[in-house]
Amino acid sequence: MSDRFTDELEDRLVRYAAIDSQSDADSPSAPSTEIQFDMLRLLEKELAEIGAAEVELTDYGVVLATIPGNVDGPTVGFLAHVDTAPQFNATDVKPRVIKGYNGGDITYPDDPELVLSPSEFPYLAEKQGHDIITASGLTLLGADDKAGVAIIMTMARHLLQNPEIKHPTLRIAFTPDEEIGRGVGQELPRDMKADFAYTLDGGKVGEIEYESFSADGALVTIKGVSIHPGYAKEKMVNAIHLAAKLVQTLPQATMTPETTDEREGFIHATDMVGGSSEMKVHFILRDFELDGLAAKGELLRKTCEALQLSEPRAEITCEIQPQYRNMRYWLENDMTPVELGRAASRAHGLEPLSVPIRGGTDGSRLTEFGVPTPNIFTGMQNIHGPLEWVSVQDMALATEVCLSLAQKAGENG
Repeated sequence: MSDRFTDELEDRLVRYAAIDSQSDADSPSAPSTEIQFDMLRLLEKELAEIGAAEVELTDYGVVLATIPGNVDGPTVGFLAHVDTAPQFNATDVKPRVIKGYNGGDITYPDDPELVLSPSEFPYLAEKQGHDIITASGLTLLGADDKAGVAIIMTMARHLLQNPEIKHPTLRIAFTPDEEIGRGVGQELPRDMKADFAYTLDGGKVGEIEYESFSADGALVTIKGVSIHPGYAKEKMVNAIHLAAKLVQTLPQATMTPETTDEREGFIHATDMVGGSSEMKVHFILRDFELDGLAAKGELLRKTCEALQLSEPRAEITCEIQPQYRNMRYWLENDMTPVELGRAASRAHGLEPLSVPIRGGTDGSRLTEFGVPTPNIFTGMQNIHGPLEWVSVQDMALATEVCLSLAQKAGENG
């Protein structure tokens, strides 16, 4: 159990998590929320204070910096995102540290009914004696991905204060809007100038992930026929009823997030907005293979077409847009970054674990844009909800692995 970075990591995560930086998929701006700049500007300031070079906040909302190298080798990027998920309350986060966790149930001061139990979450049972950080019960914690931010900042400060440690040039990037799939545009690979990179956005200790979902987003718009309800017989077409019928017609038992796991994909209705005259239903489509993703899109289209035939007076449209693709398609052609990550993990007694990510990371887009970017663990668990937690010692181990990875990249250069 690594302890030399625990105080710094605890301080950083507690400070960062208390800052509201939630993204908003309905906002057209970039970043999607102004509050993300609170984190971005803080990190820009802190990077300058610890002596990083070429620190900048770009016009597209990414903080970039350089840790100058002292040996030849590839330029290696390290990334984490500053936004927190829009699926749950992230305002007024109150992080708390449970020192020397005793292995029992964890309760929450702001919601006495909420319980985090090792019997329900076995990974927690492995962390007896660790320092556990949670929120207070009414919000998510935001360790996704402020744990990653804290790890990268701790690594950067250590390298800058210990110039005798051999490593090639490192590039740091803190991105916005990862949670809504808009964290990486084509400008970032150009400006980051890394040969390959790593996102610090994974879970269990030892995870070195190089496979993610492929993802599309869909918007179904249903326009009904509006009329005064007192005179609506055989005239009104209620868009709410049609939207409910659409969701119920799609496979419920085999193709939703709550009924799938491992390599199974899904169709997920994320939100419905509108009224009886018009409804908009947002979906995300996920699969590890492109033919499976295409099949899910076709199923959604066919279901919309059948619904349209059942009620010709309505107007139903289905628009599907690509979001990101499985990074395995590129990384399997050159596993060098993955193997370096595995070697760095083994240097700390860890057996690397590579499981498919049932989601995506900024690395999915970066890899697609030509910067191979696998994902490294941070320790964060139960993300996007009030039971989110992370072990400070897991974060410290991730910091050690990143430092070893930087050194091994220089050795292999």
